[in-house]
Amino acid sequence: MLLGAVTYNVLNNMDLETVIRTLETAGFDAVELRTGHKHGVEPGLSDAERGKVKDRFEHSKVRLLSFGTTCEFQSADAAERKKQIDLAKEFIGLAHDTGALGVKVRPNGLAKGVDKETTIRNIAAGLREVGEHGYVHGVEIWLEVHGGETQVPTVAAEIMRATNHKNVGLCWNSNPTDVVNGSVKASFELLRPWLKSCHITELASNYPYKELFGLMKKSGYDRWTLCEAAESKEPERFLKYYRALWRELMA
Repeated sequence: MLLGAVTYNVLNNMDLETVIRTLETAGFDAVELRTGHKHGVEPGLSDAERGKVKDRFEHSKVRLLSFGTTCEFQSADAAERKKQIDLAKEFIGLAHDTGALGVKVRPNGLAKGVDKETTIRNIAAGLREVGEHGYVHGVEIWLEVHGGETQVPTVAAEIMRATNHKNVGLCWNSNPTDVVNGSVKASFELLRPWLKSCHITELASNYPYKELFGLMKKSGYDRWTLCEAAESKEPERFLKYYRALWRELMA
């Protein structure tokens, strides 16, 4: 397992060069660039600008792992779903051109005015379309376990079963709803077949990270855990401590 970071929120006010240098100094392996942040790596970049981003990461110790989008497909409005799907495809193009492995999308709860099953079908249809587009371009799609009812592991599993696409996986999001009687074992075992990425928050919290990391290692998970922690006035110092605690919990 490797340690990376999401630019949400500890790195959100840094330009791309500062993000890379900060993570290199702190000993982090990879980064997920969240959309809308100061780094500015967005679908509007020209081909030349995309090439510069790719080259910068190739000459750094940090991998450009993924793009953290807010694309979501639960709307009852077909036009809105199409808009979100088209945006996700733009990020897939950006990921392909810059050398990123994945694009993170999300559900953001269940749609109002339609039943749960309809919403799940709509999300799954969007994921299949985006997943196929990503497959053609060599980019994985990761659905964040996120949003109201949709962050509940059993609902996330329903979405994945309905999607049934080899290029679409899950991003574990370290939600309170994962924890049942103090343990994440049941939730982890339910979602493990689709697990491609993982967001981790405050490691010193009550969330059972020691157990989660143990389950991950036992299951053969060998990908990234991505720090998604709150802002710090001393980001480099914070991230060094974060890495030390991560290593302790991994032991």
